[in-house]
Amino acid sequence: MQWWRDAVVYQVYVRSFADSDGDGVGDLGGVRSRLGYLELLGVDALWLTPFYRSPMADHGYDVADPRDVDPVFGDLAAFDALVEDAHRHGLKIIVDLVPNHTSTEHEWFRAALDSAPGSPERARYHFRPGRGTDGDEPPNNWRSIFGGPAWERVADGEWYLHLFAPEQADLNWTNPEVWADLEKTLRFWSDRGVDGFRIDVAHGMAKPDGLPDDPQARTELLANTDGDLRFDQDGVHDVHRMVRAVLDHYPGRMAVGEIWVRDDERFARYVRPDELHQAFNFRLLQTPFDAAAVREAVEHSIAAVDAVGSRPTWTLSNHDVSRPVTRYGGGAVGLARARAMALVMLALPGSVYVYNGEELGMPDVEVPDEALQDPVWERSGHTERGRDSCRIPVPWEGGGPAYGFSSGEPWLPMPAGWDALTAAEQLEDTGSTLSMFRHALELRHTHPGFVADDDRRTRVEWYGAPDGCLAFRRSGTTLACALNTSDAPVPLPPGDVLVTSGPLTEDGQLPPDTAAWLA
Repeated sequence: MQWWRDAVVYQVYVRSFADSDGDGVGDLGGVRSRLGYLELLGVDALWLTPFYRSPMADHGYDVADPRDVDPVFGDLAAFDALVEDAHRHGLKIIVDLVPNHTSTEHEWFRAALDSAPGSPERARYHFRPGRGTDGDEPPNNWRSIFGGPAWERVADGEWYLHLFAPEQADLNWTNPEVWADLEKTLRFWSDRGVDGFRIDVAHGMAKPDGLPDDPQARTELLANTDGDLRFDQDGVHDVHRMVRAVLDHYPGRMAVGEIWVRDDERFARYVRPDELHQAFNFRLLQTPFDAAAVREAVEHSIAAVDAVGSRPTWTLSNHDVSRPVTRYGGGAVGLARARAMALVMLALPGSVYVYNGEELGMPDVEVPDEALQDPVWERSGHTERGRDSCRIPVPWEGGGPAYGFSSGEPWLPMPAGWDALTAAEQLEDTGSTLSMFRHALELRHTHPGFVADDDRRTRVEWYGAPDGCLAFRRSGTTLACALNTSDAPVPLPPGDVLVTSGPLTEDGQLPPDTAAWLA
């Protein structure tokens, strides 16, 4: 059964979800304690961000041991208990893999530093001599995603490649040992009952021969069709074929890739039948609150994967980007638009990825300078604040300073005045963002418009709509969705209203910044 094709997956940023031991950092025990809430919400699966052994230079995406749990999050017994309980609640578990790089505290990298240039230990990474008369210039002009050069010099004068932080050394994917280690990791977690894997920077890993200079010396993560040499190299597809071959031995397992690639044709290559089961499509996330732009993003996203027989994925948020409420304008307007876009996303064919707190309408939070923890802040020379604003812990119940997240001080400060934002308060309010999500997710499970029993239902049919609006129907069904991004109320398409993101006007029209589902 390909359960992932229409699943709603809930991203748990483990550090910020729930803390079970009072140290202010979320952990696996905290996730386990909230499984009842997630079942009530109506999601199908959890994606857990890295919980592996790590010095936490990038909050777990610098992995020192990919087959063990960091003590800050628990241990393997806590993980096994979480998987068992999640399955009892009818929830699948997806874990994060970070195959592009390891922590510089990984045993392989420590061995590389203890070994000579040209040694087998260094061949697991990208070590190179420097340029210039004394080798004191980096081997090429590549830039790190986090700012500064993508190279760090070691004591003997060689340099190693790190596309992210210096503590995250890029692995050399021409080395068979690297391939074998990823296969070992896939089998380790699959044998423990994991249902799927989210692959971090899945358009990374492969590097061009000779590591030539980048003509544009870019820092952004998004690969361009004009050739970002750091990402989207053809060799990466061999890695994904290996991942698929391993998972094919475990029925019901899946892999989804983080693919920051703009070009539809190149994006589709990642979800060919012998590669990944799914790929994150970020077009909707990057689209402004504008009906024409939203329609274009939907059409591109469906067409890209339809060409290779795959199904689209949709997301508006994750732990690396500004939250929808803030991105769409902030305050009451931003919340109204975020709710409307959530309904549009949940109405589309394919699977949906929801970031923890999105169902509560959490906004970004301005974190004081002294509390910032994202490595981007330091690497940019305090010119870029990083991603901490979208990683604030989830407010569960009660008042500040922790709102039920922890009995201790949260690892990032939570603002005052969030009492009404808590899950407990919103569960009691039928007009809340949480109640809207629950209603929409219940309909995804029960309404015949969401039963995808033929290929037509992977597509949408567009209605005519007033300027600044859109309306579509899931093909082969009677379920329609309408969105108003204009400045004036508009008539709804014909049909019975199932759910709205906000109140209709007194005469039954769809107000600005509002969406509705109809049958």
